Parts: sequence; structure tokens; C-alpha cells
Amino acid sequence: MKLTGNVEDFKLKLKAIPFGTQEIKYHLDAGFFNDIEKTEVRRASVEATVVVTRKEADFFQLEMTCSGSLIIPCDRCLDDMEHEVDARYRLDVKQEGDEVDDSRDELLIVPEAWRELDVAPLLRDTVLLTIPLTHSHDDAAQCNSEMMTYLCGAAETAHDDEQDGAEATDPRWEALRQLKKNK
Repeated sequence: MKLTGNVEDFKLKLKAIPFGTQEIKYHLDAGFFNDIEKTEVRRASVEATVVVTRKEADFFQLEMTCSGSLIIPCDRCLDDMEHEVDARYRLDVKQEGDEVDDSRDELLIVPEAWRELDVAPLLRDTVLLTIPLTHSHDDAAQCNSEMMTYLCGAAETAHDDEQDGAEATDPRWEALRQLKKNK
């Protein structure tokens, strides 16, 4: 068992993994999630555990468990909100042939020549996929009150504009309606 965070530590040396079960622990912070491309993650504290079981010379079973929290923006008020992470993902890895085949959900086939398997993208995706498409504070009362006041005012203004538009008809549209009636 080890706690890591170095880029090289996310690469499993496939040929060096002994038969049996090994456990590797990682601490994932915001830098981990924003390293490759910018994400919505502002801060993060996620503990990830990868249990690797080598069953055969070319077959590995990975069980990833991620728990902790992310700080992401609320879609409603844009203030920080906490998102709890509790995710598990299981993946079988088989070294076979010369090409990568990731067409199956729980089986990844990698070339026999590969010496390493980078688990960073697997961990990143496992955690990021826990974030719902729309994420906001559970209770609107937790949202930024200034932003909510502004949004309510903007909604009322838009509603008033719609009401005004219903009462006053644009003369150009009226002219078109007259043309249509005369046909």
C-alpha cells in the first residue's frame, strides 16, 4: 500500500506486477483533474484506491474506488458547491495482439508490447462521471442571494417584456397580415 501523486506513479508496470493482489492508493487534487484539460473542478480531495489482481501472465483485474469531494460551480448561482464522490469501477485488462480494443465496457485489450498502463485517465473519468449534467445547490436558499435576486429581477423583466409585446403589435407584422387577408 502506498500513497502517491506523481505522474509516473499512475503508470502500472504490467510485467513487474507480481501474481496476486496489490493495492495502490492515490490522493487526487484539483491539479490532477485540470492537468490535461480544464474541467469545472475548482478544488478536490479524493482518495482513490486501485486494487490490481494479476490472475495470469497477461490478464489483470483492476478495481478502482474513489471517495471524497469536489468543489464545482453551482449552475444556478455560480458560487462554489460541494459534490460528494463515491464511485467504483471494475475493469479487466488483457494483453493481446498489437492494437488497443476498448469497445467493451469492462474489458480493455492492450498490445502485448505495452509495458505500462496509465490509470490516471481511468481514475479521472471515474470521478468526473459522477458529476450530474446539471448541478446546483440542493436548496435554492444555499445559493448566492445577490445572484438569485438578479436572476429573479431579470426573469420578471423578461416576463414584462413578453406581456408588453402581446399588447402592442409591430406595425410591420400588421401590414403582412393585411396582405395575407387581401389574397
